[in-house]
Amino acid sequence: MPEKTSGFLRHLLGQVAGQGRGLFDWAFRSTAPAPLEQAPLVELVRLLLSTRGEASGVAIAREIMTRYATAPKTERVAFLVALAENFTADAERIRAAYADYLREPSELHLYRLGQSAEPPRQDALRRLNLAPGNTLGLVRMREDLLEALPAHPVLAGLDRDFVHLFASWFNRGFLMVRRMEWSSPAHILEKIIRYEAVHEIRSWDDLRRRIDPPDRRCYAFFHPSLADEPLIFVEVALTREMPSAIEPILAENRAPLPPEQATHAVFYSISNCQKGLSAISFGSFLIKQVVEELRRDLPALSTFVTLSPVPGFRNWVERQRAEADSPFLAPEDRAVLDDAEDERLDAPDLAPFRAVTERLLARYFLEARTPQGRVIDPVARFHLGNGARLERLNPLADFSDKGWRESYAAMVNYLYDLTAIEENHEKFAIRGLVTASASVQEAARIAPPALRRKQAS
Repeated sequence: MPEKTSGFLRHLLGQVAGQGRGLFDWAFRSTAPAPLEQAPLVELVRLLLSTRGEASGVAIAREIMTRYATAPKTERVAFLVALAENFTADAERIRAAYADYLREPSELHLYRLGQSAEPPRQDALRRLNLAPGNTLGLVRMREDLLEALPAHPVLAGLDRDFVHLFASWFNRGFLMVRRMEWSSPAHILEKIIRYEAVHEIRSWDDLRRRIDPPDRRCYAFFHPSLADEPLIFVEVALTREMPSAIEPILAENRAPLPPEQATHAVFYSISNCQKGLSAISFGSFLIKQVVEELRRDLPALSTFVTLSPVPGFRNWVERQRAEADSPFLAPEDRAVLDDAEDERLDAPDLAPFRAVTERLLARYFLEARTPQGRVIDPVARFHLGNGARLERLNPLADFSDKGWRESYAAMVNYLYDLTAIEENHEKFAIRGLVTASASVQEAARIAPPALRRKQAS
């Protein structure tokens, strides 16, 4: 949607909300003895659900979200709990609709059964989304919910309502991709610095090194309702080869490569910007869309890979070390890991530690699974779900504090083979199969003698 058009629509909705405020005041004061300013937010939700006027509904929705945003944290959590508890589906209505469907299993009765099973709070969230700017407010509201959820399990149902609605509102078909440049609006560039989740951007100069040189690109995905709030951004390095470490990519004094000489596009940072949209899938093939943008500008690019972190790897290794009979660790592996310093490794330790890490990485991706049977690593799930192939394991690739703490400094390359993306995606999505290169598969088969004897017995 063009920015001028979306701006006009926001202005028009603002006028509707302003005119509806008078109707809102009249409607509320005619049905409640307390002044508007003293009305509990929950009562305003009831009024929102009962109103039939579009203008007054927009005004009520804006009033609720404005007051919610400025309320203390404890009051916001109390409102979410009240919304979860007091606006659930009516069990009697569900039973009646189900009885009607059993008696006559028609499309109409099926529809009514579905309507009766929907909790009123879900309709409340839809109506809250009517007012201009409220989409972002609802994303922020879910951030509050996710933070409060461990202490308030009753919020789980409300969270499912958010996920259900956000999955439709943030469908990938609505997303727009834009290239971010040094000339892009400063307030959006500042958000890229703030939201970077993979490799910290330490300053404006650091940001400029990532988006301004001719061999660097940054693409951000936006939603029409969140015009100035990126949802995801992708940082790309143009190179002549597949990288095995992050330091050369982020180096301050490197010599830029003329883009026409590049053969590889390396996706080295992909950040989800909105915590309130966690667990909301933006669909597969997001990377493919960026690939298409790159190929349009640079037809000579032939290889599209990532240099990706492995954020769950060290935790998994530590769990294996805590298990006396772990099938993944031999005694000599434990000795090497025990000798690893908490902060960094000395040069003599690198060779054995590299060998152990590479073998464990391969088995982590190809064999280790969650209790639900899923690949453990969240970054792996993202790229494999987008149709990539696990191409190469890179032990000792990121010696930043975060890289060492989360993955023993390991990183991996995922390859996006454009001829196989759909096939790889289907294998992973339907059968849970990890497509991996021959070198990764071979690394998983290598086992130290003690572990081979144990497996044989």
